[in-house]
Amino acid sequence: MSSAEAAGTLATEREVGGSREQARIVRGNLRFLGSELRLVFRRRRNQLLLLVVALFPLLIGIGLKIAAPHGGGGGGNGPGGGAGAFFNQLAGNGVFLTFIALTLLLVLVLPMVVAVVAGDSVAGEAGYGTLRYLLSVPAGRTRLLAVKFAAIAAFAVCATFIVSVIALITGVALFPVGPVTLLSGSTVSLADGLLHVLFVTLYVSAAMIAVGAIGLAVSTFTEHAIGAIAAIMVVIVGS
Repeated sequence: MSSAEAAGTLATEREVGGSREQARIVRGNLRFLGSELRLVFRRRRNQLLLLVVALFPLLIGIGLKIAAPHGGGGGGNGPGGGAGAFFNQLAGNGVFLTFIALTLLLVLVLPMVVAVVAGDSVAGEAGYGTLRYLLSVPAGRTRLLAVKFAAIAAFAVCATFIVSVIALITGVALFPVGPVTLLSGSTVSLADGLLHVLFVTLYVSAAMIAVGAIGLAVSTFTEHAIGAIAAIMVVIVGS
């Protein structure tokens, strides 16, 4: 074998070896992420939080349905008229229950749910004594934080979509459904209205992911999950 052929063979072996190493790293990252997702979504406390989030739009829809015959929506003029107009839209189209539920839960409930998961992400590991083990294996701090953030983001998106889906199902079951009249006064088809619902849900999901990122950052400064969660809630309420 000539030197040129030997060099070509060696280069090929290096490329194959590099590709195998990259594939091994990718598989390791996916296993790490899968393990973190299972940890987050199988924890009973987090499952209870998702259940609470799912109950809120159902209770809101039932409450508005009961209050609707008694004028619970209010008028469109005077103080609070904007909110009254928003609620009055629900009587004509159940799709609006999704917007109402997201608006109400965005104030405190959704950020609190994400704050609990984010605050426990690193501080909880430190408190349980498992963080040192995670850092002792060849995971790397950047990889660890990236996987933690991805799991928090997945939980935030899941919680937001649960609100939207349950609210939409409840709205369809309790109120009429048809072309959607937007707050601007223009009317769009039901399909366009559902597309608006999707965009709003994605927007709120992005906001909750941002809350999760702040929570993850706060969680790295303490070994006590309760303290991290409380600090995140202070930031949320203050903002």
